[in-house]
Amino acid sequence: MIFRLHPLALACLAVSTSSVLAAPLELQETVVTAKGYEAATQDIPQAIEVLQAQPTETAAPAGSLFRGKPGLAVHSDGAWGQNPVLRGMKKESVVLMVDGVRVNSGQPQGSLASMLDLGLLERAEVVKGPGSVLYGSGAMGGVVNLITPQARFTEQDERGGRFSTSASSVDKGFTGATLLRDSSSDHALVLGVAGRKVNDYKSPNGTEENTGYSSDTLLLKYKQRLAEDVSVNLNVQRHTDRDVWYPGSARTGGQPGGAGIPVPLGTATIHSPEQQRELFQIGLENGLGEGTLTTELYRQEVYREIRAYSERLDRDYVRNNVSFITHGLRSSWVVPVADHLLTVGVDGWKMTGDPERYVDGPPTFNNNQRNDPFKDAEIESYGLFVQDEFDLGQTRLTAGARYDRISADARAKGNGPSFTTSGLDSTDHNLSWSLGALHPLTDTLNLYANVGQAYRAADMRERYDDAPRGDGYFHVGNPQLDPERSTSFELGLKGSDGDFTYQLAAFHTRIDDYIAGRVTGTNAPNGLPIKRTENLDKVVIYGLEGSASKGVGAFVVDGSFTWLRGENKQDDEPLHQMPAHELTLGIGQPAERGLYWHAQLRAVAEQDRVATEFTRGGEDRTAGFVTADASLGWGFGKIGVLQTANLDARLSNLFDKAYHEHLADGISGNELQAPRRGITVALSGSF
Repeated sequence: MIFRLHPLALACLAVSTSSVLAAPLELQETVVTAKGYEAATQDIPQAIEVLQAQPTETAAPAGSLFRGKPGLAVHSDGAWGQNPVLRGMKKESVVLMVDGVRVNSGQPQGSLASMLDLGLLERAEVVKGPGSVLYGSGAMGGVVNLITPQARFTEQDERGGRFSTSASSVDKGFTGATLLRDSSSDHALVLGVAGRKVNDYKSPNGTEENTGYSSDTLLLKYKQRLAEDVSVNLNVQRHTDRDVWYPGSARTGGQPGGAGIPVPLGTATIHSPEQQRELFQIGLENGLGEGTLTTELYRQEVYREIRAYSERLDRDYVRNNVSFITHGLRSSWVVPVADHLLTVGVDGWKMTGDPERYVDGPPTFNNNQRNDPFKDAEIESYGLFVQDEFDLGQTRLTAGARYDRISADARAKGNGPSFTTSGLDSTDHNLSWSLGALHPLTDTLNLYANVGQAYRAADMRERYDDAPRGDGYFHVGNPQLDPERSTSFELGLKGSDGDFTYQLAAFHTRIDDYIAGRVTGTNAPNGLPIKRTENLDKVVIYGLEGSASKGVGAFVVDGSFTWLRGENKQDDEPLHQMPAHELTLGIGQPAERGLYWHAQLRAVAEQDRVATEFTRGGEDRTAGFVTADASLGWGFGKIGVLQTANLDARLSNLFDKAYHEHLADGISGNELQAPRRGITVALSGSF
């Protein structure tokens, strides 16, 4: 059965979330990403999501957190790769950060959000809408900040920690994570370690081959007080994934979708034997005048081994090793000036990449030819920003502006007849701005509006990468791409009275010079169809989203919805790869001790608004579906040395529904299917 969401149903839910509340407004959640300093979510003139992983969810990649949340979606390129999508904008148009450091690698395959273990995550802060004022290039769809536990001073000497371990039936997977803390009034230490091993999972159609992988993570944070208002901090992280495959990339020579794959190779699949993210960050926080100056210096490396495996040869015939290394500095000063809270800051970063690729070509497929897609590429970005927060009567205004200069260059692009060393440098100058207003209509109802412009400069892959990829196309980069520019408007309501929280938002974004790969209808010398990166004149994305949670006696009822449309104005057709409308409804019973449970239905509409001209038939409709999940657990309270102990179980896909998300890589009609019905059991606690 094909499930459809009618706009009227969404409007009914929207009305239910904007009911008049009766109790004073309680500001329960605070975030640091939206304004650059700690602020209550209800005081931010943008839609915010704060996501935390439950013990039974830590077996999944970090990117999976975004599935089923209002305005959010996931683009899956395998069991490991789960890319967050914000209001229809994919990973290129979203700034993804770990502890405030952007993970801006230009890699073509894989999910940056998955390079962190959920067992060590404290929370994920998602700010939807333009964020270029604080975060520069790429923050058109919003900002995702994956935050690990912070090293914090305590008045008394304290030691403690937490642990979690889980096992899942659908993939016979095991995970574990441990976090230790030691703190006093002058120092604070956080040490964490996590690991997981999952096997190929089962869908209702059978075992999905090449979906298993393993990973391990190390985390070290240290903070030392040097003086009353001066402290220094260190953040070291290392995450390693092994044996990661991208089953949606599988193509068979001579079969549909297998253009460019020589028949003697049989089925070819992209995989990564090893990939790693390393972060070294040092920061200084000190008082300056009436304000606080925070400065951070970091080095981050994303290393990946990318292989193309031939099933018939039983070996890799393409071998690619690449490190994307970023050095960065960010400094901001937050200072009260009269009735204003002013933020002034600078940041800059330089990313380098030099992939080394070897290919076994015909006729023998063992000749180990050097075939680099580009050489010695670099992108440099320097920005200056200012933000002011102040009250105008009862209305709180947040205004900001930013100037950026981004330059890029490479020593060479392409290979063979397309090899070139000229025309590869370019420089962009960009101005971003935003203005947000938040006004209390009643003690329990806040109205907000936000308008702003953001931008995205082309990444290294889009500029210089001339190479075949896992989607079955030969991609051709363009070093002279214009930066994308977006103009966004959002109007919303948000509020909370303790047992009733809600938010509702309507938004509209116009993007000029939208960067995308167009299927040209021509083939590369190796036979693969060419997808050339270019600027589209204009695209428009608009929609409605909302969520609500209401206490009803001992129970809590919750729901959310997303209604989203994208239009490619240049080709006069729907924008390609847009998430479908969806609706969630849930009920549960929370408890700190004893039994707690939650059950949820997720209904995703058919996506029949697909691109035909731009993709030349490469995007097909996806049927709608309804899934059900349930979780329950028992809180034991204090047991021996444990301050808390919990036993949890999660039942997934109770209907054993065979389905796939619209944003799932793979040959049309043969996309990677979602996992079948399964159970995950977890034991967690603190000490």
